[in-house]
Amino acid sequence: MLIKKRKAFSLVELLVVISIIALLLSVLMPVLAMARFQGRATVCKSNIRQLFLANTGYAMENNYFYVPAASDMWLPLDMFRGGFHRWHGVRKKADEPFDPLKGPLAGYLADGKVKECPEKNNFIKDQTSFEKGCGGYGYNMTYIGSRFGQVGVEWNEMYEQTAGMSDVKSTAQTIMFADCAFINSNQSLIEYSFAEPPFTVYDGQLITSFYMSPSIHFRHQNKANVAWVDGHISSEMMTKVNKKDANLTRYASLQLGWFGPLDNSLFDLK
Repeated sequence: MLIKKRKAFSLVELLVVISIIALLLSVLMPVLAMARFQGRATVCKSNIRQLFLANTGYAMENNYFYVPAASDMWLPLDMFRGGFHRWHGVRKKADEPFDPLKGPLAGYLADGKVKECPEKNNFIKDQTSFEKGCGGYGYNMTYIGSRFGQVGVEWNEMYEQTAGMSDVKSTAQTIMFADCAFINSNQSLIEYSFAEPPFTVYDGQLITSFYMSPSIHFRHQNKANVAWVDGHISSEMMTKVNKKDANLTRYASLQLGWFGPLDNSLFDLK
């Protein structure tokens, strides 16, 4: 009786197959990782475009004025006065997060609240107050969501009043929303709801003796998503800072900074 020999892989053949699989994985893993990054960036762009649409819808129904960024910020922050209203939500106490379902844009957003950027995974999880609820997005408060950039506006009206749609002269070059974050006292990243320009401004006058703390966060493979006043969405690279400026260099190490020229030209209404 003849016994047929069973064919099997030799050790060399098995090692060759394993090597090929390992090689394919080494090629595919970066591609898959890139696809995941791009997927999250696409979701973020959709989120930030919804914010633009919501703010535009708000303006259309409010005499063509944009939503206030923080209408009561000029009041002292305590349980009975100010600091409880933001563009992204409302809160009753200073030590609690903002409720997005009661914010001024709730009626213009899907599900009534700001969607979270899928790439804000470096934010601390136990943040309970400050600007929590903005989804990792910041609003151009200085020029769009307030009247800080205008001349002759009373202090208590600067936060309550905002720019009108007709005030923005170059809509394709004026920031409305951007990916944002901030550094807390423990040097950890937290949510922050304002896209700060490089220089502060008061009564229409720039104060250029110092830089503001940057809040635009370049978290999408060193890029930040931006919604402009004309509605287009872009991804921007951080502007390199002078290494002699230790403060800005420290922020840059955490992917916080600005893009374009280090001035207020991409924020203002001109």
